[in-house]
Amino acid sequence: MAQDRHMSDMGASAVPIGAETIADYRARIAHQQAEAARRRQEELEEQSSTLKTPDTRIRIWERLHEVGLPRDPSHRLIDIIAANTGLTVEEVRDEQRLRATVTTAAATRPE
Repeated sequence: MAQDRHMSDMGASAVPIGAETIADYRARIAHQQAEAARRRQEELEEQSSTLKTPDTRIRIWERLHEVGLPRDPSHRLIDIIAANTGLTVEEVRDEQRLRATVTTAAATRPE
């Protein structure tokens, strides 16, 4: 599944195009893979950038790892998210509380 996503992230087909030689095909695929690796590295750096808000850093982490922020404040991922994003555990828990408040407010709002 992740391989399928990475292939679609490349933006081009994974099969030779028209009269493309095998060498050209391999070079194109290598370039696409290098570009995907570069983008991932940039996102890894952004997830811990002090120029980004805690919310943004956590959302980058969620996107990179394809896992949502757990709701349980004692969940074992909280420490991992904090370490990966350069946030404190308390900052991650603050984001949990904020999201819970927003979700609760949206659920109780009259239509």
